[in-house]
Amino acid sequence: MLLVKFVCAVLTRALFLLLALLAVWRVCWTKNDRWYWLLTALYIPLLLETIITLKRRKGHEYKWFSPAILFFLISIIPSIWILELQHRDNKSSVPQCKKLDSWNNVRSVVESFNGTLRNHTLKNIESLLSTVCANDWILALHQVLLILLILGKWLLPLGGGVTRDELSQLLLIFVGTAADILEFTSETLSDVKENSPQLVYIILAVWTWSMLQFPLHLAVVTSRPGESDVEEEKGCCRNVLMERHSTDIWNIVESLFIQDGPFLIVRLTVITYFEVFHQMLVFFAIKNFLVVILNLYRLVVICLDVRPSSEHSSHTP
Repeated sequence: MLLVKFVCAVLTRALFLLLALLAVWRVCWTKNDRWYWLLTALYIPLLLETIITLKRRKGHEYKWFSPAILFFLISIIPSIWILELQHRDNKSSVPQCKKLDSWNNVRSVVESFNGTLRNHTLKNIESLLSTVCANDWILALHQVLLILLILGKWLLPLGGGVTRDELSQLLLIFVGTAADILEFTSETLSDVKENSPQLVYIILAVWTWSMLQFPLHLAVVTSRPGESDVEEEKGCCRNVLMERHSTDIWNIVESLFIQDGPFLIVRLTVITYFEVFHQMLVFFAIKNFLVVILNLYRLVVICLDVRPSSEHSSHTP
């Protein structure tokens, strides 16, 4: 069992490094500048974390936080920023490329890749990968990044005190979060690509900020019911209620300040200031608005639930 956990810990981090390395290679090819290989220096924290975790913790994660996922994001996000900005600046000068917007096109690329592998030449493989359109490359990096974050969290050995039930809840939250983030970056960036370069920076900054949800586990990992019962017997009613609602509170905080709140502000800016209007943009803006309002309503309910209980406890002899 210990060997399986060790292999999962190493395999997950190896996949993280592989995707980050692929992103840096794409940056070097797009910019036609080998100095961008210096971005691989961002892998050092992840490598150090791997050594420390495997040696001292036998591959196990921490309860509230995943440094491996954080350092993986640090290693790959700068490359995605560079690719996004380069694509916005040089979109009109993109040469003829292979799109991945249909099954026939994907099959053609796969067949070409299989034929290239038979030649066993790295240069041919590099030439083939470089023929894929820049927009498809960037979208693929976003998609694989989010999928790998979910699978990586699933494969990483559980931290101390984290149950499989909590892990399953966290993975389900990750899936919904990843879908919202992918839609936000792909759709919103396409809406403002020619209107405001400054807003592109803002969207990428909001996207980076939203990705910080993945290293944190505070929205699921809470105290055990048994611990709350013991404290309740001691009369700590208010603290017990706050612990029981800690999951809801962290979910509300993440939604208001990390995801739906910033997403709503950006989308409203795109609609009102840049006068971009289409059905999907309006739909997701309304969705973000409803989530924000419902979370505020939930926060009020929690506060009302805690206050009467604490007042009752203070009047109890």
